[in-house]
Amino acid sequence: MNNLKVAVQMDAPELLDRNADSTIAIIEEALKRKYKVHIYSVDDLSLKDNDPIALCKEVKSLDIKNKDFLKLTAAKKKHLSTFNVILIRQDPPYNMKYLTATYILEKLSLRTRVLNDPLSIRNSPEKLLVTNFYKLMPPTLITKNKSEINDFLKVYKNCIIKPLYGNGGKNVFFCSRNDPNTNVIIEKFLEDNEHFIIQKFIKNVSKGDKRILLIDGSPVGAINRLPGKREIRANIHIGGKAEKTNLTKKDLSICSKIKNTLRDRNLFFAGIDVIDNYITEINVTSPTCIREINYFNKDNIAKKFWDSFEKKYLH
Repeated sequence: MNNLKVAVQMDAPELLDRNADSTIAIIEEALKRKYKVHIYSVDDLSLKDNDPIALCKEVKSLDIKNKDFLKLTAAKKKHLSTFNVILIRQDPPYNMKYLTATYILEKLSLRTRVLNDPLSIRNSPEKLLVTNFYKLMPPTLITKNKSEINDFLKVYKNCIIKPLYGNGGKNVFFCSRNDPNTNVIIEKFLEDNEHFIIQKFIKNVSKGDKRILLIDGSPVGAINRLPGKREIRANIHIGGKAEKTNLTKKDLSICSKIKNTLRDRNLFFAGIDVIDNYITEINVTSPTCIREINYFNKDNIAKKFWDSFEKKYLH
């Protein structure tokens, strides 16, 4: 499959941590397989005469040991229909720019495979898709209604409040019914246009937030992310600590129950978050933690990614 042409829609390379970024790991493995890899940003994406085009740079070499780890050609306009596969890998926020990109990429025919499927990304916001499996979740309210919030707090006392379309642990707050700051936090959320999430606080978050990666609906690895001291958020880039973990029977049961949904929606690469046996999120925009799982499990998730892609779509 050395002639495979790959385009990666991603964030600017200079903004990425070359040693930890999952997109870089996927590109690195693609280059080992002699695939031709081009990269572009959403700002470089256009729809001209109903034809998706982008200003793309070809990746000539990649070596994460170097500060200038990517060697790229000059940008050239490319018709995205000339690629075999396009990977949607830019980080959230899941905003109108993200949505516009899915509309443009949806114009491509099936000759160009887009992963994850842009229609499914648009119809599967990660904090809403997970509600299809509500019985596996902690008690959750999505609202903008003050009385519903008060009723929820009366029942569950301690809760987490977070944006519906946020990411990376931003604007995630612990709220207690008896804390005078809770009203201030709620009022701030109510000022925004969008609905938000209130969820029962899971005390055992201190024992970790497990990230499980799934390829074509099947789990391929996991790590546990521990919050820092005096923190409730376990995101690694804000101080959470990764540690080795194993997939439990409960984890495998959760993965089994969501497998068909992921496959039916062509959500080829996904990451789920599990806290104390509750699933809290299904990440389908730009799942991360490949490097961390590789490190602790002596594995190669990017190799599994491309092996599975070739088996599913090229054979």
